[in-house]
Amino acid sequence: MNKLRSKLQNFMEGRYGIDEMGSFLLFLSLGMMLVSCFSSIFILYLITVLFLVCGYFRIFSRHQTKRWKENQKFLKVKKRFLGFFRKKIQPFRDKEHCYFQCPNCHCKKLLRVPKGKGNISIHCPQCHMDFVKRT
Repeated sequence: MNKLRSKLQNFMEGRYGIDEMGSFLLFLSLGMMLVSCFSSIFILYLITVLFLVCGYFRIFSRHQTKRWKENQKFLKVKKRFLGFFRKKIQPFRDKEHCYFQCPNCHCKKLLRVPKGKGNISIHCPQCHMDFVKRT
């Protein structure tokens, strides 16, 4: 058992290994593999194999700087994607504040005010408009 472990360590020496993008590709291919088992779409199977090959290519690659840069780009996209959903979910989780959209802003700035204060004047920091809402 120790011989196998040392051989594997020697093989992986100098290789990139697993990172978030690699694990995402492997889990995505696993999920797609389960879906392709229940469907008869051949192209889905080919895409699954492609994701699996890309995942293992990243793990066994010796070009560590290239893989690191790819992972950083993936993390930026992931952060932007998840940040979009966090902004949508946060008002439902926050029980101490009310959220209002500024009626004047073109981008519909989301403003947070404390709950239970009655009628209050809310000032938008972006367009400097004041409006009254009940909290």
